[in-house]
Amino acid sequence: MEIKTALTYDDVLLVPKKSSIKSRQDVDITTRLTKNIKLNIPLVSSNMDTVTESRMAIAMALAGGIGIIHRFCDIETQAKEVIKVKRKQNIIIDSPFTVKPNNTLAEVKNKITELNCTSFLVTEDNKKLLGIITHRDMQFATDENVLVSELMTPKSKLITAAPTVSTEEAKHLMKTYKIEKLPLVDAEFNIMGLVTATDISRNLNNRQASKDSKGRLLVGAAVGVRDNFMARVDALIKSEVDVLVVDIAHGHSDNAINTIKTIKAKYPKIEIIGGNIATAKGAEDLIQAGADAVKIGVGPGAVCTTRVTTGFGVPQLTAIINIAQVCQKYNVPSIADGGIKNAADCVKALAAGADTIMIGNQFSGTEETPGATITYKGRQYKIYRGMASLTAALSRPDAKEKIAQITPEGVESRVPYRGPVQNIINNFIGGLRSGMSYGNARNLAELQQNAEFIRITNAGIIESDSHDNEVL
Repeated sequence: MEIKTALTYDDVLLVPKKSSIKSRQDVDITTRLTKNIKLNIPLVSSNMDTVTESRMAIAMALAGGIGIIHRFCDIETQAKEVIKVKRKQNIIIDSPFTVKPNNTLAEVKNKITELNCTSFLVTEDNKKLLGIITHRDMQFATDENVLVSELMTPKSKLITAAPTVSTEEAKHLMKTYKIEKLPLVDAEFNIMGLVTATDISRNLNNRQASKDSKGRLLVGAAVGVRDNFMARVDALIKSEVDVLVVDIAHGHSDNAINTIKTIKAKYPKIEIIGGNIATAKGAEDLIQAGADAVKIGVGPGAVCTTRVTTGFGVPQLTAIINIAQVCQKYNVPSIADGGIKNAADCVKALAAGADTIMIGNQFSGTEETPGATITYKGRQYKIYRGMASLTAALSRPDAKEKIAQITPEGVESRVPYRGPVQNIINNFIGGLRSGMSYGNARNLAELQQNAEFIRITNAGIIESDSHDNEVL
């Protein structure tokens, strides 16, 4: 038996090249997530229940990346998380929230809390527009039983527009009539959408954000491979998710392949990411099944113990190099998932052939991650756990195994509270831009073309970091 050597990030360095790049700001870091989805930065937040829900997904998309909302919740909850992202920044809200004229102020306040929205169109049948109720209409109301019909601005006093209104026309109307909400209606006054001044401002002022064709933030969501997975897929498609991740620890399996084929058969236009895999053959089989991108990584994650539990896995850098060759052959992007400890690892993964980087550990503990901040011995922490850990397995809505039947392949940990995720993103993007200048790469394709890896020893690893001093 021939036993090959495989390497990971700490085993190598990239050789500096003569550079003609004058500023690291001159480099282009745009990339592809899938065949048809482009990102302005090559960063993706992991589909883990302690990393990505709507808050993280919004922050990632605003920064130019994307978040993948985890599947370890009921179908309705996951779909609602997707909707929150899609509604956060869009010029035209296709399905605005509504209330009925006989709803009470108390009922409207409950909806405000539930939907995180302070304005509602008023309709009896979700078709005809009767009026609008906003925060200004409610702010001085004291009777919780007062009806919406008594508080709302009626349609006779509304400024409306046709659904074909342009952004410039909408801005002009809002400025002329000093309004912040512009309902869109057809000739019969049926509700066709809503434009808000806040959304126009956000959309025009943030050109870095990852957006769909309607100006809405991009968002992905994970699905499993069990019997009822298509019910989840249906709900996510209805919520207008941009990309689905077929989420399975061993992606090179009949379960994953058949799931991709089934989804593509019903929804041929939806982008699908398949994974996780660690071999070139795994990539080829998922691509042949219909995957629009593949996710690389079996066992490299900080809270993953698959390798020490099962004995299987491929060190991440070698896995990326092997799989990238297949992906380039089929013009399908790849995602390096797991093992990223710092910006240098991000540079190495992209140089090895990955198109984007999925991050869990480094994003965990940030303000936008799910879960409460806890205090332990005077310091603040958040919980971070692998999705094959014991607690994660027991908490799944579709969990069937009893505790004695579960063999964990992950651990649960506490990580220091790290503040806003934008701080982490800035650090990684800054390191990537600097790394590209060392590699004389003006874009990610040139980074891969110019990449020359060298193996280093343990002494080289020590030499590479700060040493022989006391760090302040």
